[in-house]
Amino acid sequence: MRLSMLALCLALAVPAAPAFADEPDLAWLAGHWRSENNGRVSEEVWMAPEGGLMTGMGRTIRDGRAVSFEFLHITTGEETVYVAQPGGRPPVRFDLVSQDGDSAVFENPDHDFPQRIEYTREGDRLSATISTLDRSREISWHWTLQD
Repeated sequence: MRLSMLALCLALAVPAAPAFADEPDLAWLAGHWRSENNGRVSEEVWMAPEGGLMTGMGRTIRDGRAVSFEFLHITTGEETVYVAQPGGRPPVRFDLVSQDGDSAVFENPDHDFPQRIEYTREGDRLSATISTLDRSREISWHWTLQD
C-alpha cells in the first residue's frame, strides 16, 4: 500500500512532458508537397508531429538534375522553433511569431536572408514565402499535396 501511495504521489508531483497537441497545431503542414513547372520540380515533405518534433526536407530538380536540397525541423516545448539547413549547411533558427489555423510565421531578424518564413495551407495547396522582415526581398513556392 505504501509503495502504491508513493508511486501516486510521485506521478502527481512530476509534470507531464508537453505534448505537441497542447502547443501550436502545425499538423496541417504534414505531407508530401510538390510542384512542376518548366522543367523544374520542387518538393517539400513534412512528417506528422510527434513527441514535439516535425522533420522535413526539400529538394529542387531542374531539367532532371538536383540543384538544391534542405533539411528542416520544427521543435516545440517552451518555445516553437523552425530550423533550416539549406544545402546541409549549419542550422539556422527561426522562432514562431504567429500561428493561426493553417498558417504560421517564423522569424530570425539577425539572419541575412531569409529573416521571415511563412507557410499557408489552403485545402490541398501549400505556399511558402521566405523574405526579409520588410519584405523588400521575397521568394515564394506553391505546392500541391501528393497522395
